[in-house]
Amino acid sequence: MPQEMFSSDHLLTLREITEGSLSEILKLEVLDNQKAFVAPNSVSIAQAHYSKTAWFRGIYHEETPVGFVMLDLDESKPDYFLWRLMIDKSHQHKEYGKLAIEMIIDYVSTLPNAKELLTSCVPGENSPEGFYIHMGFKFTGDMIENEKVYHYEFLA
Repeated sequence: MPQEMFSSDHLLTLREITEGSLSEILKLEVLDNQKAFVAPNSVSIAQAHYSKTAWFRGIYHEETPVGFVMLDLDESKPDYFLWRLMIDKSHQHKEYGKLAIEMIIDYVSTLPNAKELLTSCVPGENSPEGFYIHMGFKFTGDMIENEKVYHYEFLA
């Protein structure tokens, strides 16, 4: 798995979180009205350390941390899962989320037996649901607890 991934313009990167970069990633937060839709990065990183299939990275614009992404990459399944995506409140509406998703889709599509990328979200005002739909994810009709499941199918 790559330790660092670049956007096409090389301004946005997904970087491995290290002891030196951990504190800056932990400081990132979403807007108050979005907190019900995404766990804090501290919770995500703790969960990742107890999962054998978690893959997580800090999202950087040039040298500035702007977000966090976490995937569940269980290569025994044909679908992979976008577990978390967050863009810091001061960096939203700059297309960083869009670029990060495009990078993730490109990466996951190259993994063994990759057929689709799944994600889930709680519907409601300020939910990321519209963002995922705009990015090409489609509702599967399934629910995980109170979250709607979406998938992005890779072309064969």
